[in-house]
Amino acid sequence: MAAGSVNPFNLSDSEEETERRPDGADERSPSDGPQGQSTNPFSPQADSEPAVLLLSSTRTSPSVEGISVSTAAAAAIGGNAETRVPVDVIAAQLLRDQYILTALELHTELLEAGRDLPRLRDYFSNPGNFERQSGTPPACKEQGLGPVGALNRAGSISTLDSLDFARYSDDGNRESDERVAVLEFELRKAKETIQALRANLTQAAECEVSSQERKNFKSSPEIQEPIRSLEKRALNFLVNEYLMKNEYKLSSITFSDENDDQDFELWDDVGLNIPKPPDLIQLYRNCGNSLSSSKETVDVAVGVEAGELGGDYISQQPLQKAETIQQTEVVEELEYQISLLNNEKQTLAEQIKKLQCEIQELKKNVSAPLSVGTETGQSRSDSAAEDRPSLDNGQYLDMRGVTEGDEGRGSSASPASAPPTSTARHSKLKSQSPGHKEPVQFDQPNRKLSPAFHHALLSFCRMSADSRLGSEVSRIADSEESVMLMLGRCLPHIVPNVLLAKREELIPLILCTACLHPEPKERDQLLHILFNLIKRPDDEQRQMILTGCVAFARHVGPTRVEAELLPQCWEQINHKYPERRLLVAEACGALAPYLPKEIRSSLVLSMLQQMLAEDKADLVREAVVKSLGIIMAYIDDPDKYPQGFEMMLLSLGDPSERVVNATHQVFIPAFAAWTTELGNLQSQLIPSLLSRIEKLLKQGEHGLDEHKLHMFLSALQSLIPPLFAVVLQNAPFTSRAKLQGEAPGIEVTRFPRPASPLQDVSTIVGSREQLALLLQLYDHQLLHEGTTGWDSLLWVVNQRLPQIIEIVGRINVTSSTCVHEFSRFFWRLCRTFGKIFTNTKVKPQFQEILRLSEENVDASAGNGILTKATVPIYATGVLTCYNQDEERKLLVGFLEDVMTTLSLSHAPLDSLKASFVELGANPAYHELLLTVLWYGVVHTSALVRCTAARMFELLVKGVNETLVAQRVVPALITLSSDPEISVRISTIPAFGTIMETVTQKELLERVKMQLASFLEDPQYQDQHSLHMEIIKTFGRVGPNAEPRFRDDFVLPHLHKLALANNVQTADNKRIDIATQLFEAYSALSCCFISEDLMVNHFLPGLRCLRADMEHFSPEHEVILSSMIKECELKVENKGVGEAQGSMSIAASLVGEDAKTKFLSKMGQLTTSGAMLANVFQRKK
Repeated sequence: MAAGSVNPFNLSDSEEETERRPDGADERSPSDGPQGQSTNPFSPQADSEPAVLLLSSTRTSPSVEGISVSTAAAAAIGGNAETRVPVDVIAAQLLRDQYILTALELHTELLEAGRDLPRLRDYFSNPGNFERQSGTPPACKEQGLGPVGALNRAGSISTLDSLDFARYSDDGNRESDERVAVLEFELRKAKETIQALRANLTQAAECEVSSQERKNFKSSPEIQEPIRSLEKRALNFLVNEYLMKNEYKLSSITFSDENDDQDFELWDDVGLNIPKPPDLIQLYRNCGNSLSSSKETVDVAVGVEAGELGGDYISQQPLQKAETIQQTEVVEELEYQISLLNNEKQTLAEQIKKLQCEIQELKKNVSAPLSVGTETGQSRSDSAAEDRPSLDNGQYLDMRGVTEGDEGRGSSASPASAPPTSTARHSKLKSQSPGHKEPVQFDQPNRKLSPAFHHALLSFCRMSADSRLGSEVSRIADSEESVMLMLGRCLPHIVPNVLLAKREELIPLILCTACLHPEPKERDQLLHILFNLIKRPDDEQRQMILTGCVAFARHVGPTRVEAELLPQCWEQINHKYPERRLLVAEACGALAPYLPKEIRSSLVLSMLQQMLAEDKADLVREAVVKSLGIIMAYIDDPDKYPQGFEMMLLSLGDPSERVVNATHQVFIPAFAAWTTELGNLQSQLIPSLLSRIEKLLKQGEHGLDEHKLHMFLSALQSLIPPLFAVVLQNAPFTSRAKLQGEAPGIEVTRFPRPASPLQDVSTIVGSREQLALLLQLYDHQLLHEGTTGWDSLLWVVNQRLPQIIEIVGRINVTSSTCVHEFSRFFWRLCRTFGKIFTNTKVKPQFQEILRLSEENVDASAGNGILTKATVPIYATGVLTCYNQDEERKLLVGFLEDVMTTLSLSHAPLDSLKASFVELGANPAYHELLLTVLWYGVVHTSALVRCTAARMFELLVKGVNETLVAQRVVPALITLSSDPEISVRISTIPAFGTIMETVTQKELLERVKMQLASFLEDPQYQDQHSLHMEIIKTFGRVGPNAEPRFRDDFVLPHLHKLALANNVQTADNKRIDIATQLFEAYSALSCCFISEDLMVNHFLPGLRCLRADMEHFSPEHEVILSSMIKECELKVENKGVGEAQGSMSIAASLVGEDAKTKFLSKMGQLTTSGAMLANVFQRKK
């Protein structure tokens, strides 16, 4: 090949460019000819500019690496150094062939060389060459480029002439500058590519609807053109923007979730290369204005010179002309449609007259046989069906071969004749088998049209059978199976387009289709849609879905339920929404009756156990517990009993009260019913719980876990109804329990109110009538025939009752929680088993233990049964079961005997106090307790009177002020004048409690006078015990008492007591009083104290106390010094003190010195550490 015949611009600059071409061929300009021929259009010129070899478009660096331009040019032209091509011609060729990047590199290198080519400078400095334009850029028009030749360019990107080319100079380090330039250029190119893709996307969206379809839409206004994808995204953006602006945030969130494929924060995500339109409100306001303004426009001719028009206007003229032509065609088409509609109107009017005549004839001949179509019509229908591929395989009636004319002639009938025609046709089709259905025939006109003409004529009926929906619409199912197939195909497309709030309306359709569909994959898809139908279903929606699942299970049987429904539950067991997991938990229980038994006791039980242990939502675990209860009613595998017992304990220990309540209401009754059938209720379940209680009490000698005790005792309480049912059903009289005539009645208060219907004994036994008959025989058996041979009752009486009573004697009587739990257990046990059982079986066992005599109360020997929890549990759990006069008298007598026995024996009063606290919580027993205390007030023994006085302190807090005024205060005043000084001193705590709780001024004044007499009467000046009790009471009630009482009475008398203690000669009495004063002042320091009281009483009292502590307790003296210092600072800084008057003085000891001393001495206190702890508890 001759060197002079080679075009140097046809050579590829790199192998990479060759590999990128699809065909692997060398890329040539349109003017290049075959190799070997001299087709170079660039002939040698007189221009002295050297030839330049174009670089690959992939090399973006302004410099040429590895080989110089002149060397490459010499190699390309075969050493012919005299062959030169003008640079301007090269630039023109590059721009003409759209090698824009290569031209840019050429322009850059020329600028670096100090040469400026006007053609390239003008092209790259014109922003119009890089904007998206409908016309042709001027530079491209010059070279004959079309509209597609323009490069898309973002408006925010700088033009080439705005770049700083000084950085490409040879001075300094060029490598980093060159890399920056390369990256800037690549970024610009990427943005231009994005804009170009958006333009192409918009163009494709505009061309999405064919011209013929668009013409049909425009010609028929009643047919709405389907929304395009980009239009939908644009409208979605505007709708979301409207919702956010108008504070519909929840709707916006739901809307965003339903369109998760779109970013509503960025308009460019829509994909349109157009500016963002106005918001919906602006569009709404302007839609009417634009229509009205268009009617008022007037065409005005304006003369404009051609030279005055810009290039953009000239380039847009062809587009405007094209739009004018298109609008003209639309107008013509609309006029044509109007004429067609007028003709159709006349034709329909004639048909109406004809049909009215036919109606009259059909009324006369209702029973006449239907006319049958001719063979010609049938053959024509068959030939029309043969012209298209078969889609129904005999299962569908294809409607695409039915014309409007055929429907008008063959199927048009009056409303009166339609019902008998359809009924007859339906009965005919029903009587025939699907394989032998006769084709439907229509009346055909007596015309002689060729089939080709007839087919061509029918093609003008606008029917769409090419799309998925059109294919479904054109076919009508004629069998159940084909209906199911059609629904299976359509429902997945229907569901996403239904509003979330209305999707439950689709549940019957989905379930029916899933039930009858022949394809397993389609059924699985439909059930998946069912469980994912609503993102977060509420209670009503979940109930609807569960109802449908149960109906589905009843219809398809256990095998398909296991294979199709259970996998859907398993998939959503860890769903992020608790409503979905709640649906799974409820479905496991609802489907339990319809599952295979081995699946119930294995897979479903494991699923529920996992959710119970791992799920964090209380509602889900509550539903799991209820479903477990249902599962327990259908399990018949005895090996699952240990697993059920562990799940019962797990659910009882749940931190949520909802879950625990569900356990008592559903799970425990169902589990007890199963254990009853297994024979494990008396042999395993109840003994297991009792053994756990005993173990807990052994472990809790130094600290009982009251939560676990409550858990086990509550479970025992829930097992009392099934235990009583077992006793009734295994009694000797069970065989005689047959209803004959009217059943006896049951008292409303016979049983405690059950927590749920499952704990109702009548529900467990079977019916209320059967229970009434069994109760009648039960009471008769206990009264007259005894318990011989009654093993189930003897087990309760001889084994469990003694064991529980023995457990009661071991619990801590000071634990009000334990006392309350066991009291409620015995109360429920006695009420369930009845009054006769309580009087003959329960009370005797307690009375045998609680022998009320002084010999039984030997607390020092460790066998004082009256000092243990047996007393309050017997009093509050057994003697209060039946609130009758007989029982109340027995309770009063028992409490009086206990109070007398404990007082005379000098035993602790904790058991009596526990009884008063438990009974005092119920206002119905306040009168009874006051009666017991009055017995103690008038007792002959001073010890008993002292006990009665101390019991008033416990009772005052719960009794209303009327009873306090009428019964409590008179009794206390009576005791305050008792001959025994110990009795008078015992009334002081009760008086203090009255000052703390009562608001009546008269009562407060009476109490104040009584306390003042104790302090000011000379006979009490040397009563050390009285002063100790008064100071202790002041420290306890002072912070909560009325401020006036505290300021006028408590603080002044504490000051007097502190002064008197300074001159006390007995050291032991002095230190006792000082210690109690320290506790009282520490408690009162948290109260607001006025400046006068601070100066006159509080500070002097503290100084007196400090004087005592200097001799007996230096560690206390440090704390008192800090308190005095802080009080003095408060007095000095009066303004600050008023602003912070309510601040605790003790809490304000934040100075570094005081804080350090305080903390260092607190650990060294030995005399009153416990009392200091109480002080800080009061401050909380």
